[in-house]
Amino acid sequence: MGIRDLVADIDSVIFDVLADTGHIEGRAEPVLGMFSAPWKQPQIGRLNTGLREPHFVVRVADSDGLNKGLKVTIDLPVLDGGGDYDLLQLEPSGDGLVSLILRKRP
Repeated sequence: MGIRDLVADIDSVIFDVLADTGHIEGRAEPVLGMFSAPWKQPQIGRLNTGLREPHFVVRVADSDGLNKGLKVTIDLPVLDGGGDYDLLQLEPSGDGLVSLILRKRP
């Protein structure tokens, strides 16, 4: 078993237990990922994080066929950042994960 297989197994357990659920336009099944919104990030003193747009981190396999403009719905309470977003871009991190950069729909 190679390192990628081991990491995929670990990711599978983490995503199954801790992930947020999202729905991506054109997909029948929900997608598991980690949602983060910059306005929900903790602050240390008066230092804000450098993130400007909300993002939803998914596994590479779940990002196949995605493109700019798709609707992404995050299943969280509105106060936690849940709701409808537009997909702005995909940012692969090189570790088997891809950040879906989002913008809140009006």
